Amino acid sequence: MDRAERWLSARTFHHRQFADIVALVRLKRAQGLRLSLVIPTLNEAQTIETVLAPLLPLRDAQLVDEIAVFDSGSTDGTQERARAAGADVYRAADILPEAGPARGKGENLWKALYRLSGDILIALDADIANMHPRFVTGLAGPLLLHPEIGYVKACYDRPAGRSSGAPTGGGRVTEILVRPFLSLHFPELTSFIQPLAGEFAARRSLLATVPFPVGYGVEAAHLIDLHAHHGLSVFAQTDLGQRYHRNRSNDELGRMACAILQVLERRLRRRGHGVERAADGCLLRQFVREDGAFRKATCVVAEQERPPLRTVAAYRQRHAGRDDRPCSRPVAAQPAGAAAVVAEE
Repeated sequence: MDRAERWLSARTFHHRQFADIVALVRLKRAQGLRLSLVIPTLNEAQTIETVLAPLLPLRDAQLVDEIAVFDSGSTDGTQERARAAGADVYRAADILPEAGPARGKGENLWKALYRLSGDILIALDADIANMHPRFVTGLAGPLLLHPEIGYVKACYDRPAGRSSGAPTGGGRVTEILVRPFLSLHFPELTSFIQPLAGEFAARRSLLATVPFPVGYGVEAAHLIDLHAHHGLSVFAQTDLGQRYHRNRSNDELGRMACAILQVLERRLRRRGHGVERAADGCLLRQFVREDGAFRKATCVVAEQERPPLRTVAAYRQRHAGRDDRPCSRPVAAQPAGAAAVVAEE
């Protein structure tokens, strides 16, 4: 049994193991920890109240100390509905404005790490149709029970529909792009069942040391960068059962894959592999049929990366002493020009 197989066996948990909220609160208090829950959003008015409803009681139970929505500039009332539901709401563009403009999921998470106070950050997507407290307890539990674990990824089945009987899998971008790429270049990471899962929990002391791509590439970047400095031992994953969410079109997934591929390629170049290019960014050509003919649609996808927050003076001042536990030095960011023009939650 190789190391990846041993890790898969030893560090894959099930959410039922952490269902006792009172016990988790006791562990949290004994360790003097604060937990912050963040939901990155962009135009999620249709789902945000449904997502928040089962999570807010966890704040009342004192398992989480903050429940915050970080928004990329929604125009559909997402911020207003989230605030009315009881969440703290932040407009990402208002935080660290000196860093310059960018928009996307990774940007929201980077700003959340700066603004929120938790020693553990729990991130959940805003389009989950079957949100349940297990999404929090299952991710936070391994961190509270096992101090040596620093980053917990979600894994789950992803049915195409609630009653369709469609086969489950890791998602189209995962199965067609990311899993083959990891198999070729980062084989130890192939034991992650859902490497692109948007749901994770991690210690501030780790997150502050790594770059954050501003868009879709943030999940893949976290895995590769933390693995490079800490190996598999810092990770775990928790089976959360099933996850129902909004399916995206092939056009959207193509832009997502282009952004993720830039992030993956950058990390190959750091290792001395891959081809150097004059500039980061990708001119993506896609085709749609209109009036019986194909029309070409082009866009530039440029996945900018934010630097490790531990290298940002304003962060060090705001969180002095909060993440001083021993860990590797910060991983260098790889700027990529303008912010991704198509990065969306």
